[in-house]
Amino acid sequence: MSEDEDLSEEIVREQAMIVVEGLRKSIRNGARTVEILRGLDFSVPRGEFVAIMGASGSGKSTLLGLLAGLDTPSAGDVRLNGTAISYLPEDRLAQVRGQTVGFVFQSYQLIPTLTALENVLLVHELNAEGDGKPRARQLLTSVGLGDRMDHYPVQLSGGEQQRVALARAFVMRPPIVLADEPTGNLDTTNGALVLKLLLELNRMEGTTLLLVTHDATLAECANRRIVLRDGLIISDEMNEDRQTPAGTAAGV
Repeated sequence: MSEDEDLSEEIVREQAMIVVEGLRKSIRNGARTVEILRGLDFSVPRGEFVAIMGASGSGKSTLLGLLAGLDTPSAGDVRLNGTAISYLPEDRLAQVRGQTVGFVFQSYQLIPTLTALENVLLVHELNAEGDGKPRARQLLTSVGLGDRMDHYPVQLSGGEQQRVALARAFVMRPPIVLADEPTGNLDTTNGALVLKLLLELNRMEGTTLLLVTHDATLAECANRRIVLRDGLIISDEMNEDRQTPAGTAAGV
């Protein structure tokens, strides 16, 4: 690679919202060491929508946990919006994570004793000052829950709970949203609605979106698809035939 190409690649990486360098994760299992991730390198530009795919055991969820700062790599590093996060002290990591990343879990992870509005507000209260209610109400209304804000999770369907989780992920206006099988626990109709809402929020908020999925239909909506196998990237391609979910504005 020429010096100019080296410089160009470095500029791209510096401007990227997510940068992964030499990322490895291994665990001890008795006398054996199990290599889950075996040295990943990639970057994600601002505003890109990336789908991470692969069979069970390929390392998808482990990668997402490392990107979110929920786990520590065995080697390598993750940079989010220019900040290296993998070895930060816990208090500093929590601060960066709270300001930088919104997370959508497959199993919703709502607090059962809090209403929909309170679940969304909690993230704001932990990470920001001022009144977060207008923002939380606006987001819940935008996902079709304007009349369900005072309901508890047990009073909501699975699709409604995941819509609360979407609002919670965006309440801090994070530059990055990570999603772990966001439609995995939903039926086809609710899954399609949640995907549509996720992409609309992502477009309106201008976030960088990275999600883990085994759903080929969902992955077809991404700008780019990264495929893992046995802890390695075996494919990293732009999606030239990107699909738009029904009911979603073109260009999302």
